[in-house]
Amino acid sequence: MKKVLFVCVENSNRSQMAEAFARMHGAGKVEAFSAGSRPSGRVNPKAIQAMSELGYDLSVHQSKGLDGFNGQEVEVAVTMGCGDECPLVHAKQRVDWQIPDPRDMTPDEFRGVRDLIETKVKQLVAML
Repeated sequence: MKKVLFVCVENSNRSQMAEAFARMHGAGKVEAFSAGSRPSGRVNPKAIQAMSELGYDLSVHQSKGLDGFNGQEVEVAVTMGCGDECPLVHAKQRVDWQIPDPRDMTPDEFRGVRDLIETKVKQLVAML
C-alpha cells in the first residue's frame, strides 16, 4: 500500500476531506493520512456535515500536526496551502493543489470545494 499524506494549514477542512476521500476511493491501495502545518485542534463542523452528506463520518477524525511525520517517508505528499512549511516530510513525490480554504464559505461553496477535492483524490488514486 502507498502512503499518501494530505497537508493544509489547520488540518480542519481540506486535508481532512482529502484523507477521507482517499480512504473511500483508495481502499486496499492507499494508506491515507492528513496533517496541518499549524493545526487548529479541531475538525470544522462544516467539513463534518459536508462529508456526512456523502456517508462518511469525519467526526471521528482529529486535527493533528506534522510532528508525527518528521522523517517518515510517504509515497506522495499533497499540500493545499502550506507549501514550503512541510520540509520535514520525506516524499517520493510532492504535489501542490491550489484549493481555496473553504472555512468561511457558504454551504454550497463548501460543497464545491469538497467535490473538487474528491475529483483530485480520485485522479491521484488512479495515478498510483
